[in-house]
Amino acid sequence: MHIVVIGGGIVGLSTAWYLQQDGHRVTLVDRADGVGMGASHANGGQLSYRYVAPLADPEVLAKIPGWMLRRDAPVRFRPRFDPQQWGWLMRFLESCNRYDKVRSIASLLPLALHSRALMHAWVDRQGFDFDFVPNGKLVVHRDAGSFASAKRALASTPALGAVQQALDADACFAIEPAIERLRGRIHGGIHTPTEDAGDCLKLCRALSEHMARTANPVQFELGRTVLGFQRAGGRIAGVLTDGGSIDCDACVLAAGTAAAALVRPLGVRLPIYPVKGYSITVPVGAGVRVPAISVTDFQRKIVYARLGKHLRVAGMADIVGHDDRVARDRIATLLAETQACFGDGFDPRAVTSWSGLRPATPTGRPIIDRAGADNLWLNVGHGALGFTLAAGSAQVLADLIAGRAPACPVEDFRLDRARPRGGVFPRR
Repeated sequence: MHIVVIGGGIVGLSTAWYLQQDGHRVTLVDRADGVGMGASHANGGQLSYRYVAPLADPEVLAKIPGWMLRRDAPVRFRPRFDPQQWGWLMRFLESCNRYDKVRSIASLLPLALHSRALMHAWVDRQGFDFDFVPNGKLVVHRDAGSFASAKRALASTPALGAVQQALDADACFAIEPAIERLRGRIHGGIHTPTEDAGDCLKLCRALSEHMARTANPVQFELGRTVLGFQRAGGRIAGVLTDGGSIDCDACVLAAGTAAAALVRPLGVRLPIYPVKGYSITVPVGAGVRVPAISVTDFQRKIVYARLGKHLRVAGMADIVGHDDRVARDRIATLLAETQACFGDGFDPRAVTSWSGLRPATPTGRPIIDRAGADNLWLNVGHGALGFTLAAGSAQVLADLIAGRAPACPVEDFRLDRARPRGGVFPRR
């Protein structure tokens, strides 16, 4: 079949990869002039296969009033005259319950571990160079209560306890001396030695270069904006772009935050809304001490990952609509936290700032399904876990298109399962 993939981020490129592996002729379309220019461009760099808890959490409800009063809050909301924003927020608040949190973790964990196996296959067999390091991850807790909660969760899940370890503060400093400046500020941490890190943009480019030069090469149509779909009965016959129509036998939508608007004329309502994140990329010069393993500051919602000769610092979540402008105060917060953790040896003039729109569902679960037409497939809504889940989501979707049994359960990734079921509000 000739399959058009809409979206040139890590999810779309991974999808194109596995469809090409199945022998399909693939055309990938993206409005940017290069691959990986959206949420994949400068994300946190962590591949967090065992940290898949969604943003929607019962504890979030109690924190929202305080966050609303702080400009430096890890989650920030700017109300808009936008029914989609308010609808998404209501579903998000409904998802802030224990039932949906546990349900999301239970469905995301197998997909993430499947992704890990596929990512390692790319590294081992293809030799892709994207600053990949199997360096593990340390999540530090500044609050005694949150650390106690993390330890309880670890103890209640034997499968996680086999690969994760709760460490007191001294053990955290021993395993990662670069965080010594946090002494007296943290109560402990959870260490997972099997987590990885890498540069998502570099992987996007490596995938695209490989797919373009192999037999049955993927055709890249970059710098072309998708306007809609050409329908024939109950099927998609072509993808309409500002450069003309592209005929197809099937289509995969992996367009991030743009996906909802594209399928709305087909009668499909995707519960996806942008959650903006920020990052800075800091050159690591001589004498600058940065962590060798990935570090997550749980209370600050900030992650630190060493990527080659740079330190990537990312975090925060702004629910402000389709506004991808860099907020200078957010960047200043990231830089200040970096200096507080690792000293003043960084040159602020050499820091590269970025913001990107994560395509988030209220429950934190992606949507991997068919909708709107018999041959229109969705691979969207990965939120902050796009890099982590991309390979697994792509192969699962290729399995569904081929009629094969997927490698992990996919029922909770169907569009009709996107609504929360527990809820903090009564249902009528």
